[in-house]
Amino acid sequence: MKKLLMATALTAVASTPALADGHSEIKLGVILGFTGPIESLTPSMADGAELAMKEVTDSGLLLGGASVMPVRADSTCVDAAAATAAAERLITADGVKGIMGADCSGVTGAILANAALANGIVMISPSATSPGLSDAEDNGLFFRTAPSDARQGVVMTEVLLEEGINEVALTYTNNDYGKGLADAFQTAYEAAGGTVTISAAHEDGKADYSAEVGALASAGGERLVVAGYVDQGGSGVVRAALDSGAFDTFHFPDGMISAKLAENFGDEIEGSTGQHPGTDSPGVAMFGEMVGDAFDSTSPFTPESYDAAALMMLAMQAAGSAEPADYKATVMDVANAPGVKIFPGQLAAGLALLEKGIDIDYVGATSVELIGPGESAGNYRQIVIEGGEITTAKYR
Repeated sequence: MKKLLMATALTAVASTPALADGHSEIKLGVILGFTGPIESLTPSMADGAELAMKEVTDSGLLLGGASVMPVRADSTCVDAAAATAAAERLITADGVKGIMGADCSGVTGAILANAALANGIVMISPSATSPGLSDAEDNGLFFRTAPSDARQGVVMTEVLLEEGINEVALTYTNNDYGKGLADAFQTAYEAAGGTVTISAAHEDGKADYSAEVGALASAGGERLVVAGYVDQGGSGVVRAALDSGAFDTFHFPDGMISAKLAENFGDEIEGSTGQHPGTDSPGVAMFGEMVGDAFDSTSPFTPESYDAAALMMLAMQAAGSAEPADYKATVMDVANAPGVKIFPGQLAAGLALLEKGIDIDYVGATSVELIGPGESAGNYRQIVIEGGEITTAKYR
């Protein structure tokens, strides 16, 4: 009976007319690496977050008719000082009430420790996956819609072993993201019976990776795992490996997967595999229909960015306040059961239900389920390079 009543309520509020023009404006920061080693990923991520903000503004239902204005800032992905300064400007000069971001794990941790905590600002990252962030001091302010790399390490292991790959060489970008993922993967892979012949860091920004590839080739392996960045050293390592003949198939975690990967290498990496957070849920299909050809809705972390922004605004409505000190406590409430399920394109319905005191369960584009402390349970899209293109093998 409860489910029937909630379903009826959803149908009713979905057609509720928007309120009159709002009298206030809420600014939300969108801090991503618009320059740096994942710059080919971030435009679609920002577009995804800003689509949710436009949807909410157009509804006229947030906190009595407030509009939401995105304010972009560049995290650089790798420069902690620059990212922190950018976040401080968002908070102090622009007056944002929350931050959608950051993206890369190192700069996310720096912003959290040095800007968000000091100012009591909620952060929801769509892509910072370092396991170290699970234990970071956050005073209940930090959440993420992408799963931790502790989970990705297990998924990588499953993919490789199912492919019959029992021995790999491993290289990783020398930062929090790369080291955390490499450690998580090596632990899971070796526990499952696989062998990592070498685990070696590489630095971003080099013109020549032949020395690194030489060491990896000497150690051997059936496949080279590249836990790096597609717009930086990760692609440099792949190019050096291909040119030297050291490896011809690779395994790519999330930081390596974007349209740029296929553009850079095409069928040179035929048969290579990988994974990134993703789902084949009804929500992601609805998100794709909403986006159309406006931007790439399938680009890694783009659906997670829509969900991160949506969660923040729904939490504000649940708390009856745009103040982070008030709505940080309602993020988990709107993200999880019980309640009426809310999907992309239904943010107006979610806002209306919350205004009436009715619980919602935000499913969103990525089957959002937050587990303490603010962690995403997570799903993954397994990919394979076929015909020089990134294709979907399955979802996990």
